Amino acid sequence: MKTKILVLLSIFALGSSATLQAQKLKKFGSSIEKKIGPKTIKVPYTDVVSYLGYATPGNEDQVKDGKKFYYIYVWIPAVAPELGVRMMSPVGKNKIKNATVSKAYADNSKSNDYFDTYITLERSDIISKNNITEDAVKNANWVTLASNDDSGEMPKQPSGSSYNSLLRYKSEISSPTKALTVGLYRVGFTTYKRGEVKGTFVAQVAAPIKLPGVAMAKTIADLKKELSK
Repeated sequence: MKTKILVLLSIFALGSSATLQAQKLKKFGSSIEKKIGPKTIKVPYTDVVSYLGYATPGNEDQVKDGKKFYYIYVWIPAVAPELGVRMMSPVGKNKIKNATVSKAYADNSKSNDYFDTYITLERSDIISKNNITEDAVKNANWVTLASNDDSGEMPKQPSGSSYNSLLRYKSEISSPTKALTVGLYRVGFTTYKRGEVKGTFVAQVAAPIKLPGVAMAKTIADLKKELSK
C-alpha cells in the first residue's frame, strides 16, 4: 500500500511540475514574414508593453451581451503594420520586465485566482492625446478589430486547459476603419462563459516596429498620467 501511495505522489509531483513549466510565458512573435537569403523568418515583436493587474467581481467597466467586460486603455503614437495582444491568467511565477504594475496586482500578486481569458482589440475615433477625457471616451465610437478566446500558443492554465488568449491584427491600410493609425485603443477582456472574472493577469500589446510613447493603463486618469511623463 505504501509503495502505491509513493508512486501516486510521484506522479502527482511530476504533473504539478509540468503544469508549472507550462505556465512560463515565452517570447512574443509577429505573423509578418521576411525573407533573408534562402530562409523565410517571422519578424519578432520589437516593442512589447506589459500590464500586470488583478480582476475582481463587481469592478467591471461594462456588461455587454451578458458578459462582464473590463478594459485596459492603450495609446498608440504611430502607424503600425501589426499589433499583437495576449493575456495570461494567472501570472504565477513569471517575471515580466518593465511592466506597469497596478495597485490591485501588487495587493494580490500571491493570489491563486485565475480566469478563462477572452480578449478583444478595439480602436476608437480619438486620434489626439489632447482629446482624451472621461466624457470623450464614453462617447467615442469603438470598433472591434479582432478577438480571441483560446490559443494553443499560450501557456496552459493550472487546470491544464489552453484557456489563455492571443491575437494578431494586421493593418488594412485601404480601409479607414481597419487601419492601425495613431489613436486611442483598448484591450477588452472577460471570460468565455458568462460569470465572474477574478484573478491575476498579464496583458501585453506588441508591435514589430518601435513605437516610442506607447502608454497602457486601466483607467483614463492613469493613462493621462502615463502620457504626461
